[in-house]
Amino acid sequence: MKQITSYTLLAVLISLAISTACGQQARDRGLRFEIVVPSSAQTAPVTGRAYVLLTRDRESKARAQRSFGHQPVSGRTGEPFFGVDFDRVPSGGVIVINDSAKGYPVAKLSDLPPGDYFAQAVLNIYTEFHRADGHVIWAHMDQWEGQHFNWSPGNLLSETQAIHIAPDKPATYRLELTQTISPIEVPPDTRWVQRVKIQSQRLTEFWGRPIYLGATVLLPKGYWDEPDVLYPTVYLQGHFSLDPPFGFTTEPALESEDTRSERMRRGLENGYEFYEAWNSVGFPRFIAVTLQHPTPYFDDSYLVNSANNGPYQDAITKELIVELENRYRMVPKGYARLLTGGSTGGYEALAAQVHQPDFYGGAWVFYPDPIDFRSLFQINIYDDESAFRSPGFDWLAPERYAFRAADGQPLQSVRQLSQLHDALGSRGRSGEYLEAWEAAFGPVGPDGYPRPLWDRKTGRIDHEVATYWRDQGYDLRHYLQENWKRIGSKLVGKLHLFCGDMDNYYFNLPVYMLEAFLEGTNDPHYAGSFSYGRPMKGHGWHPMSNVDLLRRMANHLEKNRPAGEPAHPRASAHRNPQASAK
Repeated sequence: MKQITSYTLLAVLISLAISTACGQQARDRGLRFEIVVPSSAQTAPVTGRAYVLLTRDRESKARAQRSFGHQPVSGRTGEPFFGVDFDRVPSGGVIVINDSAKGYPVAKLSDLPPGDYFAQAVLNIYTEFHRADGHVIWAHMDQWEGQHFNWSPGNLLSETQAIHIAPDKPATYRLELTQTISPIEVPPDTRWVQRVKIQSQRLTEFWGRPIYLGATVLLPKGYWDEPDVLYPTVYLQGHFSLDPPFGFTTEPALESEDTRSERMRRGLENGYEFYEAWNSVGFPRFIAVTLQHPTPYFDDSYLVNSANNGPYQDAITKELIVELENRYRMVPKGYARLLTGGSTGGYEALAAQVHQPDFYGGAWVFYPDPIDFRSLFQINIYDDESAFRSPGFDWLAPERYAFRAADGQPLQSVRQLSQLHDALGSRGRSGEYLEAWEAAFGPVGPDGYPRPLWDRKTGRIDHEVATYWRDQGYDLRHYLQENWKRIGSKLVGKLHLFCGDMDNYYFNLPVYMLEAFLEGTNDPHYAGSFSYGRPMKGHGWHPMSNVDLLRRMANHLEKNRPAGEPAHPRASAHRNPQASAK
């Protein structure tokens, strides 16, 4: 056998590099999409982000509208899409998506396998904000849809078009944006369910444009018949929704088998079963509220004050809740304001309780987003160098995962999650949860957008950003540990956490860490509780129905009712002394 010299090997490598580059250039000149902005849809130049979604599914209706959004179908099943930013494109202009576009899960158009596809274009329109901190940024202005740009009013869609990708055969496809998404229809008020929307003065000043907060209010049985009664309030935290709290509905609804199975897996009753309990004699009487607080980066604010989002915690506490307590007969005292929520809402319930221990009277926290940043998708953001690779394995360096099945099967790596965010939006504007954390918890970057926690390409963690997250009080375990002597006495018996042992996002691990700290507290001991679903209980696990949760809350209220506060049969509601005097 002829021995290959180092010179020969170098020549071979150079030759391969040249041929690969030439082949890539040839492929880069192939598939191309031209997205046409019709003059009938827009009369002024538009700025934003454009997408092309590709699928082999022959169903043609509203494909983009079901395939994007928080944890989109494409993020789970692998339907490819590609996105590019565009700036001030005039009516009749064309936005090009080619091999330079960011893609997921396929990185480039040229990497798509040959075959037949269906393509649809989506245009997400941005708004210019002149913020109070001096930065000027472009982001999507929520249209009361909860930052789901694929069904946000005013955004544009094309019809679905059949295409064929052939190897080494250039092709250009034009997708005209012929559909404008209609305004959101807010359901009408009823005797049970009311909706409130206010402009926030604090947030409007921060963003330089009107910013709104809202609430969906579920009233108790007898509310309209007993004008001298005040009620305790349950604030249910979660992603943006105009639906009534706890799925409340007065009409029986047919459930698909998938919906029923998912509900049963989570341990919850359906909305009509909840209504039957809510309307029954002897059931605890609460006012239940879900809050709406979308930001230009995500469908909610994580209920914290933020350098990037603005003073959402202050706005909700000092504007929205004040407005609600003025409109509705709520007990305006801390012990009678209770919190609950799951996932994002779980983090929010815990954050609101520990940051404002006097303002709220207890938190029932379900499968929260990371509450100890020493384990964010198993990443210790303070000590680890890479978000993508596990440390300490030398040559092996296994990939880290952000999403798994309840049986432990990895489904999406942190590297893939980062690629998904990169394809959905630049500069923290993906509308997804990693960049929601960066907007809520992180510092402002030099360009006015959230400074990333890690590099999307390399996974290298920015430890200055990690330290900022912690020192601003967003690492809730760290915040409790640092402030326990000051706030511990105000939290005794108020913290109750629930999580599956195989949370799909590994969020059970930070809960274990918080439990380890709280169980070791003394003077005072926290006197709360932790419950874990076993075996193989994933994200969304509930150890009780919503009906049982409210009964627990009623018992908590009665147990913690301050001396001198009058009790009310069936749920610690109060007689309104002013109404009684009249």
